[in-house]
Amino acid sequence: MVAAGGILARFGNSINIGPMNTSEETFSPIRWVDDHLQLLDQTKLPREEVWLECRELEDVAGAIRRLSVRGAPAIGVTAAYGLVVAMLEADETGEVKEQFDHVSDYLEQTRPTAVNLRWALEQGRGVFESAVEKGRSAVIEALLSWAHGLHAADIEANRRLGAHGAELFAREDRVLTHCNTGALATAGYGTALGVIQAARAAGRLSMVWVDETRPLLQGARLTAWELQRLGIPYRVVTDSSAGSLLSQGLVDRIVVGADRIAANGDTANKIGTYPLAVLAERHGVPFYVAAPISTIDAKTPTGTEIPIEERDPQEVKEVFGTAVAPQEAEAVNFAFDVTPNELITAIITDVGVLQPPFRDSIAQALAAAS
Repeated sequence: MVAAGGILARFGNSINIGPMNTSEETFSPIRWVDDHLQLLDQTKLPREEVWLECRELEDVAGAIRRLSVRGAPAIGVTAAYGLVVAMLEADETGEVKEQFDHVSDYLEQTRPTAVNLRWALEQGRGVFESAVEKGRSAVIEALLSWAHGLHAADIEANRRLGAHGAELFAREDRVLTHCNTGALATAGYGTALGVIQAARAAGRLSMVWVDETRPLLQGARLTAWELQRLGIPYRVVTDSSAGSLLSQGLVDRIVVGADRIAANGDTANKIGTYPLAVLAERHGVPFYVAAPISTIDAKTPTGTEIPIEERDPQEVKEVFGTAVAPQEAEAVNFAFDVTPNELITAIITDVGVLQPPFRDSIAQALAAAS
């Protein structure tokens, strides 16, 4: 352990990118079958389990845009496989580098806030450049091997993250979480929900308060679905219930995920996260952010520079095709908000638990991880 401004847990070993190797009990919403990608369509859950067949670039890009696949780590791994899909689809007689540049740029525009998307594409470019002189077949083989490795590495990173986070819990804790951060939002196991799963396994968690998470109800639909499968006690609440729960002393800690963490610790996450951090500060409840080290963006100094995606206002005015506001009503649909670092108790990562001042502990973590 180190003092404030450092990392509480010991660093794990560096990740070795190798062949896909996940345990059978690990559920993943992403899978490569024969010569194509399959994605669990999360817009259909919990009513039905539908797997999308992605054989073309637009299949992958469309799945990311419409949130069939969502969560920063899951988007990054999906984009990695998307590069393979696109190279398989590409014209064999065309210029391979120009095709790769187009594909990479196209995928990067699908979700601007989630930094894992850009991070994966930058890694993919390095893999491409190391193999391109050997021809298109070599590029495809190298990219697929790398994507499998990234997939397996994310699952292992999430397990380490969960173990680090579980140590912060006390026996019979009640935790509140927002949006969905389980296996569905990652390559498998989960970030904030991975922490919750690990804490439960260690006998340190009694139940979970699940924010419904408007407008697309990722909490009510997806987090509840995952907790049900895991056998973890939970209750779904409206987003606006958080203040009441905290004021009654019914929440012992809050754990959320992240789509991008700036170099100073400011964190972008699903809209509604910032108010939870303010309420946690008011009531003296620990507020944790859980995310792999790959979600930290050293190139973004503070949260002010994080681009905030605005989605279709119709998502606010409808719930699964049923109008909940007049069609003439104007709406705004911010997908994320930014929580200032001073409201965050700790950032739980796969390489340890980072403490304030975050600029120092983040720099130390990134240096060790590299």
